[in-house]
Amino acid sequence: MGEPRTLDGSPVELGRRAIGDVQIAAWAQRFALLADPNRLEILLCLHRSPGISVGELAAAVGRSENAISQALRVLRTEGCVVSSREGRTVANRLADPVIHDILHTIGAGHG
Repeated sequence: MGEPRTLDGSPVELGRRAIGDVQIAAWAQRFALLADPNRLEILLCLHRSPGISVGELAAAVGRSENAISQALRVLRTEGCVVSSREGRTVANRLADPVIHDILHTIGAGHG
């Protein structure tokens, strides 16, 4: 094996361009959010039931409201979820269209 080719169009150059074409840090962060099973369950619930409250999420996934609130805080900070007050409750919705598409890719439907 010799030195890797470094001319334009070489495998090395194409690899470098592929890395440069993608926002590596942003995608790694999205995948890190999805890699946590607890957050993924919450995102799936938000996908299927937009406007779900913390209490309803807690019941759906079988965890405490405190645990759900902490996970939602992370997801809101990362721009994946938005929350809005509707009367006396806070409604939570999936906000990231890319994560929405990823959830569809893994088999999540709306109904």
